[in-house]
Amino acid sequence: MKGIFKTAVAAAVVVGVVAQPHNHGHAHLHRHARKHNQSPVNLEKRTGNNVIVTEVVEGPTVIKYVGPNGETIPEEKAKEGIDAGQFVVVGSSKPSFSAPPPSVTTSVALPEHGGQFFEKTTSTTPEPTTTSSEPPKVKATQEPEPEKEEEEEEPKGTGLDAEFPSGKIKCGDVPTDYGAVKIPWSTTNGWTTLASFGEWIKGKSVNNIDQPVDGTCKPKMMCSYACPPGYQKTQWPEEQGATGQSVGGLWCNADGFLELTRPSVKTLCEPGAGGVFVRNELDDNAAVCRTDYPGNENMIIPVDTQPGQTYPLTNPDSKTYYMWQGKPTTAQYYVNNAGVPVQEACKWKSDKYPDSAGNWSPTNIGVGKSLTGETFLSVFPNLPTSHAVLNFDIRVEGDISGICWLKAGTYSAKNGCTVGLKPGGTAIIVFKKPGSF
Repeated sequence: MKGIFKTAVAAAVVVGVVAQPHNHGHAHLHRHARKHNQSPVNLEKRTGNNVIVTEVVEGPTVIKYVGPNGETIPEEKAKEGIDAGQFVVVGSSKPSFSAPPPSVTTSVALPEHGGQFFEKTTSTTPEPTTTSSEPPKVKATQEPEPEKEEEEEEPKGTGLDAEFPSGKIKCGDVPTDYGAVKIPWSTTNGWTTLASFGEWIKGKSVNNIDQPVDGTCKPKMMCSYACPPGYQKTQWPEEQGATGQSVGGLWCNADGFLELTRPSVKTLCEPGAGGVFVRNELDDNAAVCRTDYPGNENMIIPVDTQPGQTYPLTNPDSKTYYMWQGKPTTAQYYVNNAGVPVQEACKWKSDKYPDSAGNWSPTNIGVGKSLTGETFLSVFPNLPTSHAVLNFDIRVEGDISGICWLKAGTYSAKNGCTVGLKPGGTAIIVFKKPGSF
């Protein structure tokens, strides 16, 4: 779409009127592996762990030399006696390295071992009786080592309703225990968008946003994620791009832990306003792919519809969902041909289907609940990006205000169709075999 993204509706659309597809009212650009403040590119020509390690360092060992009566012998005198063979060291609790000690008796001088102290071994020779003329044996003791602090175990979530423990989960992997969905074909370790801009300063707009196309969530990155069908991510910062870019997801702080960016919302995913479904009446799968927004708007969030199955299609409520520069936003979906595997459909560019999948899929769906409380949905061609024709038909059914369908590449209205959902009603976007209605 050359960087400008259409959506289903604007608040001004009136129920019962078949409307033209609308723009967001802004020009969000898909930009990958470059900074947002660079010049836009022609996107149609594109072909396309940070691990925090805590190292526990053992403290220094303190050696004391003690005679048989408990008296302390100065270190220098003890070492002189050891070197001269006058003293024998016994009872060391921990050698300084793990070489096995030789079998010795207390009457045999120990060889030098680079400072190692051997524990006294069992002797077959009776120990000589200590007399006043015999130099006392010296015992080396160690100060007790401080107990090592056990590494705190990460908390575990229990699904979509689990509150996310901000600042407790390490960056890197998508936190699926809290309802987020990892995208297996993502080149960013399952995350949907990575945005790096050095510092997140509360109250200050974001500059110099870089969105890598591979890697994983690392410190000082905003890391966006997917949610299951019918749900959408809850996290995005109030601070957005200085020149209109959008960023969303969890913040990976400088210590390598994930933080909520909307702390008022404790869960990672939430249901939309509801009322909108998609049903597959085909003989094969048909992938519907939502754009990651706020984020880089890559169509990577999947609903892989299967024959005979019905799925909720997330319907954002404009009153509570992400606002772009004070304007309400809605959800945009890309409808791919039947039989295209979801991992080829829900990505920017498919090598197997370069002219008819992902950003070049034939058809778009837009869904949103307006500020006035009315839900609208649109079905429209993915122009001017794609000229592919969908290999099945679509009909919108249910409690709707008008007619909306697609047959053999032709829509019920010239440039696509928009209908409203009656209060309390349900709309079903049905994927139908060609010529079945």
